[in-house]
Amino acid sequence: MTNAVVDVHNLEKTYGKAGERPYTALKGLNFSVAEGEFVGIMGASGSGKTTLLNMLSTLDTPTNGDVIVNGHDVTKMRGNQLADFRAQEVGFIFQDFNLLESLTAEENIGLPLALKGTASRVMDQAIHQVAETLSITDLLKKYPAQLSGGQKQRVAAARAIVHQPAILMGDEPTGALDSTSARELLDLLTTINQEQQMSVLLVTHDPFSASFCQRILFIKDGQIGSELRRDDQDRRTFYQQILTELGTFSE
Repeated sequence: MTNAVVDVHNLEKTYGKAGERPYTALKGLNFSVAEGEFVGIMGASGSGKTTLLNMLSTLDTPTNGDVIVNGHDVTKMRGNQLADFRAQEVGFIFQDFNLLESLTAEENIGLPLALKGTASRVMDQAIHQVAETLSITDLLKKYPAQLSGGQKQRVAAARAIVHQPAILMGDEPTGALDSTSARELLDLLTTINQEQQMSVLLVTHDPFSASFCQRILFIKDGQIGSELRRDDQDRRTFYQQILTELGTFSE
């Protein structure tokens, strides 16, 4: 049986200060992501998908429930322990790249390793290896201002995987890209997933992006409403199935 890289039990998140009417964003979610799996999370704005990603990536803490990532219960971690966990186990790709403008592409990619205190020789080797894998070696000495949107997102993807995390998470990573760059990034995520057996969790509202996943969880009103599996279908057939599911899901 394949190990679960992410295991979520009875996850709940309620917002609201004392005296205010509380708002429950997540209502008792249960699911897992297997090692090497490519999973998509879809839902309308306000459905809870970004809240869920924030819980999984330890950017926010749940009101109730457990989040186990690569055997670690992240809901029990605090301070340095949490910082170390983020630096080692999770890679994150943001919609707006989040590259530091004052650093070169090479320096941006190396940030997770620098934060861990990795020796410069080991760091250089890892950076150039990941740059070669993602075909961005010629961009390493450039600054973000000199890069296109697609190139920036490739650099961001390299930064997200240079430390070989247990799971790569993306929050609408194609949202700021044109269609060609978006397709290139999705092909890249598929390659990372298949060749490195790295688990990928993709939050998206875009059916085209979702069609690259092996399985999709649909969230509505803070709960998982349904699930689709690609199985042996080709991507175009799966895309049509997603569109059909979204049609019934929004009713």
